[in-house]
Amino acid sequence: MRTTPNTALRAARTARIMSQDDLARALREAGCASATKRLVQRWESGTTTQPRPSHARALERVMGLPIETLGFGTVRAGREVGGAIDRSHEVESEISAVAPSPAAPTRTVGDYSGVWLSRYEYYSSGRDSSFTVAHYAVILQHGTQVTVRSLPGSSPSTIELDLTLDGSVATGTWAERTAVEGYYRGARYHGALQLLADPTGNRLAGKWLGFGKDFEINSGPWELVLQSPSTSKATLDTYQRPPV
Repeated sequence: MRTTPNTALRAARTARIMSQDDLARALREAGCASATKRLVQRWESGTTTQPRPSHARALERVMGLPIETLGFGTVRAGREVGGAIDRSHEVESEISAVAPSPAAPTRTVGDYSGVWLSRYEYYSSGRDSSFTVAHYAVILQHGTQVTVRSLPGSSPSTIELDLTLDGSVATGTWAERTAVEGYYRGARYHGALQLLADPTGNRLAGKWLGFGKDFEINSGPWELVLQSPSTSKATLDTYQRPPV
């Protein structure tokens, strides 16, 4: 039987300028000791169509994307039975389209995974004016580690946040690649960020800190507002559009 190459995983890897060796190394650093270049090759060639749950979790941490969008189906965690791991649930489950419900999102308390509206404000000295930049972004949470990645269709620029949770406080770093055709012509900026979750857990708000065009230190407000607790491919596709 002919195998179908996993072009989604390959595209995500190459977009990060990573070789197959680089991805395997990153997976090992994320706690997946058995990850090798050969394993990555088997995934990308379609020879192995379903990763182990531990591999799936590592892939999500490294790529900052849900496993579904990396060319795999939903991976269910194995259950420990009599000292061994029962992997009978490591099968591709049917993916059902989840209609986003921004008005009343629900999810497991303390789990911030989902699609969020990201907005931050900055002052442009060159234009002597303040601007707001908005993206739809997917949040994935693994324990206290949170990754935020903007959805490509929501903006010509891209943002990446890597945060650590301590109760209701999220602290970490941000990076943005500005639009190639925009005012900053594809420049990359980065800095620090701290956000506080409101009591409902549906909004994270705080401030960013970073350097400006002339290397002065700037800061401004940044907020994330929950749009949907789902990270299914169907939901992500719904938000591949500019925020209104």
